[in-house]
Amino acid sequence: MTERISLAKETKQILQENGIILNKNLGQNYLIDDFKRKKIIEYANLTKEDTVLEIGPGIGTNILKKRIEKEKIDNVELINGDAVKVDFPEFNKIVSNLPYQISSPISFKFLKHDFDLAILMYQKEFADRMNGKVGTKQYSRLSAMLYFKANIKFLTKVSPESFIPSPKVDSSVVELKPKESKIADADFKIYSKVVKALFQHRNKKARNALIDSRHIIGFKDKKELKSILNNLEDENPRIKELLLERTINLSPENIMELSILLKEHIN
Repeated sequence: MTERISLAKETKQILQENGIILNKNLGQNYLIDDFKRKKIIEYANLTKEDTVLEIGPGIGTNILKKRIEKEKIDNVELINGDAVKVDFPEFNKIVSNLPYQISSPISFKFLKHDFDLAILMYQKEFADRMNGKVGTKQYSRLSAMLYFKANIKFLTKVSPESFIPSPKVDSSVVELKPKESKIADADFKIYSKVVKALFQHRNKKARNALIDSRHIIGFKDKKELKSILNNLEDENPRIKELLLERTINLSPENIMELSILLKEHIN
C-alpha cells in the first residue's frame, strides 16, 4: 500500500526535485493546507458535466504538464499565457487561488463571460472590499462596480500558515455568481466613469468629488462643470440632494441614479 504524504510535504518534494526556489516578491505562495484545499473543491460542487477554469495552477505549467502525462490525465488543457490577456476557452465554473496582483482585472474579465459559479481565493482586504457595505471603510469603487455584476458570498478565511512561504496577509475564499443585469451597456459605461470619479475622493461630497476628478467624466474646465451642476441643481432637487451627499454614503443605486441624471453631460 502506497503511503499518502501530506500536501505540504508533497509540495516541498516537488520544489526540491525541480530545483525551484520560491520568490515572495513574485507572489509565489502555494497552498499546502489539504483541509482548505478540499473545502474549496467542495464549495464548487463539481460534477462530471462541469468544465472548470483555473488561473495560476500552482508551481508551474511545465511541472504540471509532466505530472499530467505521468498520471495519464486526459481531461485537462494547459494554457500558458497571461491570464488577463489570453482568450479563455468555454467553461461554466471557476476554481482558483488567484495571483493577488491581478485580482481586480481578472475578476472583471471573468464577469464578461457566461458562467454558473466561481470559487476564488483573494487577499482578505480585497475580498472585504468586493462586498463592502455603504458607509463602511470597506465600501469602495470595487464594491460599487461589482454590485450590479455579481452576488458575492464570503466562505472561509485562510491563514498565512496555510501557504509556503507564508504571506504577510490573511486570505479569503469567496463565492462569486454573475447577476443578470438589466442595465444597458451604455448606462453602465457612464456609471463606471462616475464611480471612478467619486471614489477618488470617497469622503468628499459627491459634487466636490466630481469637480476634483472632472477629467474622468470628460471635463477640463472647472468653471464649466460647476456651471452645469449649478443649472442641473436648480432644475432638479433630486440631483442637488445626491450631489450634497458624501460619496461613501451613496449606495450603488444612488450612484446609478446620479449617473443617469448626468449622462447627457458626461463624455
